[in-house]
Amino acid sequence: QVQLAESGGGLVQAGGSLRLACAASGGTFSSYSMAWFRQAPGKAREFVAGIRWIGGGTSYSDSVKGRFTISRDNVKNTLYLQMNSLKPEDTAVFYCAAKFKGGTSAKSSQYDYWGQGTQVTVSS
Repeated sequence: QVQLAESGGGLVQAGGSLRLACAASGGTFSSYSMAWFRQAPGKAREFVAGIRWIGGGTSYSDSVKGRFTISRDNVKNTLYLQMNSLKPEDTAVFYCAAKFKGGTSAKSSQYDYWGQGTQVTVSS
């Protein structure tokens, strides 16, 4: 059983930056591909970025490519999301998710464990 806990959300002005973190416990973090999803009010949960358990290959949604960077520290059992040039449309609850081995996926149903989420609000 893997527990995930996000942190780092908050209120930021458009053009600003935030760094989210997701601390993992209870499992072998390095055996999990990890991802960030987000859900805005009234909208479906959407894939933001993913990083493979082996090789560290990354993938991004078109809406964040070039602005967000996903990374992981397998020693600290922590996943990160560096968010730059934030826009009001990035406002959402951000969730981290873990998928045992295999590649990352944009489908939320493919993930085994989820965190509780952290709110990111970008003001215009």
